[in-house]
Amino acid sequence: MQKLRKLNSFKVSTFFLLTIIFIKINNYALCFDLKGNFIQGGLLVGKLSVGDALYYNGKKIPIDETGEFIIGIGRKHPNFGNIKIVTTEKKEILKNIEIKQRKYNIQKINNLKKSKVTPPAEFYDRIKLENRRIKKAKATNVEYSHYHAGFIMPAEGILTGVYGSQRILNGIPKRPHYGIDIANKIGSPILAPSDGIVVMVEKDLYFSGGTIIISHGRGLTSSLLHLKKILVEPGSFIKKGELIGLMGDTGRATGSHLDWRMELRGVRIDPYLLIKKKE
Repeated sequence: MQKLRKLNSFKVSTFFLLTIIFIKINNYALCFDLKGNFIQGGLLVGKLSVGDALYYNGKKIPIDETGEFIIGIGRKHPNFGNIKIVTTEKKEILKNIEIKQRKYNIQKINNLKKSKVTPPAEFYDRIKLENRRIKKAKATNVEYSHYHAGFIMPAEGILTGVYGSQRILNGIPKRPHYGIDIANKIGSPILAPSDGIVVMVEKDLYFSGGTIIISHGRGLTSSLLHLKKILVEPGSFIKKGELIGLMGDTGRATGSHLDWRMELRGVRIDPYLLIKKKE
């Protein structure tokens, strides 16, 4: 377990490793930058000429009015990613990028309430409704790129859970964990990890308990789970480092902690990769 003593921040534009890709096909030259963590769970930020279109692994990627785009690298992403650019002259340019593979831990958690591991049938409708509301909140259209403010760790404490680990709950294999867990005493402050718009506030979701979802723009969201108290309202603009809630043990939890998760248009990414750690 790793002790997190300070809330370290960084600027996206300076932390990401810059990769300049220069391609020449049929006398057409294209130069664009792509930066970020080229690893499973990573986030890539790039820029193209305004008007060009971009596809990643066959899916069209939204591009803003300046030509900037972001790509999420999932937990099971293969060794290579496929980029296709369609220029304003209708030329197609193909490029493969290498994605580093990770080995994930197995984490065993016991002493959970049986109903939280395998919910009784009478809770199915509630869980489905909550999942639909979460999905809708994450799809909220926030066009401004608030993520340029950079990211900080939203709480102090002990790192007790990491992204991607296979979880075994009360001896039953479950889905991987897609966030990082930070344990501290009940009532510890929870801060906004970056600038953004609050798109969801819920005090008592079945699995995650007190929950805040923040949109950092362009489909990039943070979810902060298991809160004891929530101090922000839906629709609020919040700044990085602003106090937004208090740590708790609500929902499916064995003790007081924060579960911080990030997602980009349905792709779960690793929040810890966005934190620049001091040497």
